[in-house]
Amino acid sequence: MQLDKIVSIPGKPGLFEIITQTRAGFVAQSLLDGKKISIAFKNNISVLNEIAIYTLDEEVPLKEVFQKIWDKENGSATTVSHKADKDALEAYFFEVLPNFDEDRVYPSDIKKVLQWYNLLLEKNLLAPVQIKTDEPEIESAPGV
Repeated sequence: MQLDKIVSIPGKPGLFEIITQTRAGFVAQSLLDGKKISIAFKNNISVLNEIAIYTLDEEVPLKEVFQKIWDKENGSATTVSHKADKDALEAYFFEVLPNFDEDRVYPSDIKKVLQWYNLLLEKNLLAPVQIKTDEPEIESAPGV
C-alpha cells in the first residue's frame, strides 16, 4: 500500500495521485476521472500516509485501518455503503476498529474512509501489508 503519493484536496471530490512536483506546487491526477490538475503549495492538502484514526488508546494510521478493512472483507469492497445511515456506519467501523473513539471520529470521517478504501481498491492501489517478523531466518548449512 503506497499512500505517500495519494492526497485528498479539500473542495475536490475523490483522491488524487501526485504525478510530479513543480516549482510552485505539484501536478496531481484524479483517481476518479484521470484529469490532471496543478495544485499550489499554499493549498491545504492531506496526504493519506499522514492521516490517523482516533481510538480510545492511540491514533491508528489510516494504512492499518485499510488493512483491517481488507482483512474483514477478504480483499473485496466494503459490505456497507458510505451512504448508509450513522448507526450502520458506526456498527461497521466497530467491527473493523473496535476501540475507535466515537466522540472524535464522526460519521463523515467513516464515510470518507469507506469511500477512499473502495476507490483505492477499484484502482488496484491497495494490497495486503506484508507483516515482517522480528525472528531471524535460520539458514541451513549445506550438507557435508
